[in-house]
Amino acid sequence: MAELPESTATEEPIGIHVVPGRVDSRAVAADIAGSDGAAVDGAATRTRPAPAVAPPGAPPGPPPEPGPSPEPGGGIAGARSTRRGDAVFRGLSTSAGLTVLGIMAAIAAFLIYQSIPALRANDANFFTTRDWFPDPSTAGGPSVFGIAALLFHTVVTSVIAMVLAVPVAVGIALFITYYAPRRLAAALGYIVDLLAAVPSIVFGLWGLFFLAPNLTGVAELLDRWLGWTVVFDYRPDSIPTNKSDFTAGLVLAIMILPIVSALAREVFRQVPNANVEGALALGATRWEMIRMSVLPFGKAGVVSAAILGLGRALGETLAVTLILSSAYNLSFHVLEDGGITFASNIALKYNEAGGVGTGALIASGMVLFVLTLAVNSTSQYLLRRQLKD
Repeated sequence: MAELPESTATEEPIGIHVVPGRVDSRAVAADIAGSDGAAVDGAATRTRPAPAVAPPGAPPGPPPEPGPSPEPGGGIAGARSTRRGDAVFRGLSTSAGLTVLGIMAAIAAFLIYQSIPALRANDANFFTTRDWFPDPSTAGGPSVFGIAALLFHTVVTSVIAMVLAVPVAVGIALFITYYAPRRLAAALGYIVDLLAAVPSIVFGLWGLFFLAPNLTGVAELLDRWLGWTVVFDYRPDSIPTNKSDFTAGLVLAIMILPIVSALAREVFRQVPNANVEGALALGATRWEMIRMSVLPFGKAGVVSAAILGLGRALGETLAVTLILSSAYNLSFHVLEDGGITFASNIALKYNEAGGVGTGALIASGMVLFVLTLAVNSTSQYLLRRQLKD
């Protein structure tokens, strides 16, 4: 075995020199490589001479010379600048937002401008009158119309739809997200989403020819057990024909069910897995995990989904027009026939409306427009408040 040569006295000891103050990293690399420009890690590089080291206590010397500056417009790592593209994209985005606001303002201006002559010709209170006779029967006769019945039945049918649809939609979303097997969840979600593609006229025909004749037993049962609430009290002696607010609200509930369910499902999928797995790891049951981790996280999203479904129910036309028998009354007995909404009144009266009648219909459309904006604004307010909390 060959012996290793012993170190001679001429070899310099290897050590680390601690230099006070700031040191250039390139000088350190040159010091490691050697003053003769030796290669570092096998790569031949030219190093700068090491700067002189100031004695302890001396003031720091001038800063090192800056390296060559990048070429103008080079950007990061020499990439081409995208400032022009950012400016173009910002302009397009701003234009799109302003276009939407402009369209909304144009619609509002049109509704107000077209409804003013009819409102001036109205001889009754527009907000408290139930009757709808905008066109005088004789020359110089009175013009009487109001939105009291329209607003009442629009709100009643929409509230019934919300009460029936929102719990079912949230239950479907929870089942698909946390209970159903993967294949069953995909199939069920697809089937529920298909309901949104069914035209409203199909729902109206189904409600008129199938649902209404088969709801007689349900109406009699509600009248027998819940008639004391006045809401489900059926006063006529005849058999219910179910052309009522209850039937219309039930059809609207089926129509808004896929909207609320799809949005709630997406909200529940955004719940962090750490919250779900942490609750299960602590011994919580599936329902306790949903109650403590999922529902508090998705409450704002579920409220927004419900409000969006309410906006859909408020403006439905064909289905409600086919089911409700037209009656300008104010009755809390939802099982009794008769009712009229904003959308159904416009659909029924447009062909026979005269000059004042057309303006009156546009005025009722303006109220529906404001009501829809108020509902959407309320949903945004509740969502932002929930996010702040």
